[in-house]
Amino acid sequence: MPSSQNFLHSIGVQRHTSQLLCFLLMFSLLFSGCASLTGKSVSAQQAEVTHTTTRGVIVQLDRAYIENNPSLWGALGGAVVGAIAGSAVGGGSGRVLMGVSGAALGALVGAGIERRLNRRDGIDITLRLETGETIAIVQELGPEERAMRPGDRVVVLRGSDGSARVRR
Repeated sequence: MPSSQNFLHSIGVQRHTSQLLCFLLMFSLLFSGCASLTGKSVSAQQAEVTHTTTRGVIVQLDRAYIENNPSLWGALGGAVVGAIAGSAVGGGSGRVLMGVSGAALGALVGAGIERRLNRRDGIDITLRLETGETIAIVQELGPEERAMRPGDRVVVLRGSDGSARVRR
């Protein structure tokens, strides 16, 4: 019975440490763009900026998902890994075909992984303001948001850039 190393060598699988390190680097860059924007957190552009406040009452709370715009890092990383894995199988023209197929499949899988990793749980908060206006604001679901209930009195902070968030 052949050893696992002989078996892997016989089907053309080789270890590619440098490619794996490149993939891990791209994966870490993907995570570096993640940010949290709950009712108590603000973006760098919103810090030290005047916000107008309005008081209101929560009318309804619904689950929401917040997705960042996808970059090409997930698809690119998946294509590289897929191409390496695919080309490591077979030989000759079959090796090229497997590399191209692996790159295409890897790009799809990588883009899907990136989309899932960049998706955050959010909450859609419908409010009736003191002015009588009814508005809805979606923000990331944090500890303060988990404690919110319909009927709670809250403050809406509106930035000059059009942003808004809800705080208790």
